[in-house]
Amino acid sequence: MNNFQWGLWPWPFFDASHEALAERVKAWNTRNHGQVDADFHAECRRMVRSFGEAGLLDYVVPPGDAPFDVRSVCLIREGLTYEHALADAMFAMQGIGTLAIRRFGTPAQREQYLEPCRKGERIAAFALTEPETGSDVASMTTTATRDGDHYVINGAKTLISNAGMADHYLVTLRTGEAPGAKGLSMLLVDAGTPGLEVGAPIEFIAPHPAAALTFKDCRVPVSCLIGQAGQGFKAAMAAFDIFRPSVGAAGVGLARRALHETLAHTDKRRLFGKPMHGLEGVQMALADMATDLEGAALLVYRAAWAHDVRGERGAYEACMAKLAGSEAAGRIVDRAVQLLGGQGVTRGNIIEQLYREARPMRIYEGASEIQKLVIARNLIKNKVLQG
Repeated sequence: MNNFQWGLWPWPFFDASHEALAERVKAWNTRNHGQVDADFHAECRRMVRSFGEAGLLDYVVPPGDAPFDVRSVCLIREGLTYEHALADAMFAMQGIGTLAIRRFGTPAQREQYLEPCRKGERIAAFALTEPETGSDVASMTTTATRDGDHYVINGAKTLISNAGMADHYLVTLRTGEAPGAKGLSMLLVDAGTPGLEVGAPIEFIAPHPAAALTFKDCRVPVSCLIGQAGQGFKAAMAAFDIFRPSVGAAGVGLARRALHETLAHTDKRRLFGKPMHGLEGVQMALADMATDLEGAALLVYRAAWAHDVRGERGAYEACMAKLAGSEAAGRIVDRAVQLLGGQGVTRGNIIEQLYREARPMRIYEGASEIQKLVIARNLIKNKVLQG
């Protein structure tokens, strides 16, 4: 039995409000432990409503002009993922699917969409990825052509989280003001809009609501434009600068659970006449896991602290946090599988579940290779390590 619990790291990045928030996250986990709806989408909606009732969505859809506290977003995601990666995904998407409205939307758009999403009454989605372009966002081909007081959308998106259950989609597409990224815009498209078709659910290695979207002469009013035409890339990247560190935090939460489960296993199991953790090889592996975990966590919360306290909005720290947290999760869970042996690859074992949940983290919201490119380019251009 694992007697370990998740809790806030005892580091100077946090204040009393974060300590209180960590207790609220633990309380949410306790209340929702073991609750499973037979209908997958119904279960996801129930989670989002529960987040709204608990006031947790205030941190990803802040009321009014309240700033984002990225440390809070990170600790919530870490705590949720420690128990249930699906809950973390549902929490995060409410922010990713509304941030552009909050930052660039009109007063009417903010009034119509933000409060229901904050309460968990509406489900948000963010439609960026296309079948042929993937990480090459600037080359996307979905188009929106101006026709009087409407835009007509044609094209396709894929791997869209919450597709099929979302109430609205923030869609990045090509409006053609200029080549590449400068010719992209973002439109709000409500579910059920004629010409919008949702494909069959995509089955991932770990449970996650997603599907493809197809647009066939889908007409939306010009009033659905987020910000100005040609600002779509900027609006999309703004969400990543806020949420990429929190992907790293989710990785930390998952890795932390893997380490705790491994410690419990190596304490209980006996090999060669003594507890498994008495073997030097096992001790070496545990030491590597712990060092990897704390190093990643420090990078995550340094990035969050830099945003909240020093007002740093650059991508350097955000991408490094995402890269470190997601890659460490993969390494740590892989070591956990090795130490648990057959149990680690047996369906239903928590480590097997974590193994499947860890792998997508290195891909979504920018693959690890993209994070490295952004880090290196910032390093070269801005000489960020100079005193």
